[in-house]
Amino acid sequence: MTGELGVGIIGCGNISTTYFTLSPLFKGIKVIACADINPAAAEIRAAEFGVEAQTIEALLANPHIDIVVNLTIPDAHFPVSKMILEVGKHVYSEKPLVLSLEQGEQLRGIATASNLKVGCAPDTFLGGAHQLARDYIDQGKIGRVTSGTCHVMSPGMEMWHPNPDFFFLPGGGPILDLGPYYIADLVNLIGPVKRVAALTSMANASRTITSEPRKGEVIPVETPTNIHALLEFQNGATVTLSASWDVWSHNHANMELYGTEGSLFVPDPNFFGGTVSASGRDKDIQPLETWDHPFSVPNQEHKQGMMANYRTAGLADMALAILDGRDARCSLERALHGVDVMVSILKSGEEGRFIELTTTCTQPAALGIEEARALLR
Repeated sequence: MTGELGVGIIGCGNISTTYFTLSPLFKGIKVIACADINPAAAEIRAAEFGVEAQTIEALLANPHIDIVVNLTIPDAHFPVSKMILEVGKHVYSEKPLVLSLEQGEQLRGIATASNLKVGCAPDTFLGGAHQLARDYIDQGKIGRVTSGTCHVMSPGMEMWHPNPDFFFLPGGGPILDLGPYYIADLVNLIGPVKRVAALTSMANASRTITSEPRKGEVIPVETPTNIHALLEFQNGATVTLSASWDVWSHNHANMELYGTEGSLFVPDPNFFGGTVSASGRDKDIQPLETWDHPFSVPNQEHKQGMMANYRTAGLADMALAILDGRDARCSLERALHGVDVMVSILKSGEEGRFIELTTTCTQPAALGIEEARALLR
């Protein structure tokens, strides 16, 4: 192999623009083709970003493509990723990796037998803010992490997404859609989870779309939209996670971690940047001094102002890991553990009991300033 892997994208919806736009920032990857079940969607993206539009079959047979990025809807992640592995190509999937442990183990078996790699978003935990939090914990600044709280709550997706149906069907819901960001960051900061318990519910059996172009259309709700979970980590820490699309407003912080020597306040894991604050035993909460991490630098205009967005960092890290023969930070091992956490939370809500996890993983290697710079062109 050369120092750059060819990348193909299957799924040319909203999220694909992020991959097309940001992938040129990184070493080790070059997007050369795209495909979609709707050929017109692939043609639009190909014209917009100067790549080749292909059929799915042609893309999978393309000898110049080493990694295929799976950006299909969650329910299609497993069959599409399985198909990619079966033609001998590496897979990088949007979250969630799969919708069951059984599906994940099938992918693991195929990948292992064929010496292929599987990676999965989210990669936001590689952001400068979250790596600053990781460094602070690793230095022992708050002592041993003993507990924490996480909150990701809003009124829902039907108010802004053009086609929000799948968010409210099995495979959707806030825990499978937004949970991956929080769980991946918690694994980054604390380590793997041992067991979970949860209460789950839904406020409404249907939703009315208020976004265009389908404003006024009523869609069914067939998965819990309000989840309150308790996570016990293998190191003994206990963290509450509230994920809901039934909350109009709240004042909860995104993530707080409490240790034997102080507390740490972590910004939204859905984003790469933000302010990290901490206190010691003096209870004086102060923002941490910013550091020169490249994935902290604002590079995109959003409604909130300029923000740091380096999605595809995980894909680039995976490509370079393949070339260098090392562990990728957004690995199959960690993605599958995240799936185990999420489906166990939903199972606990159904059955009303603690669920012991059957998977584990290691913490990903920290991505410090120099390691992050090494990913950029």
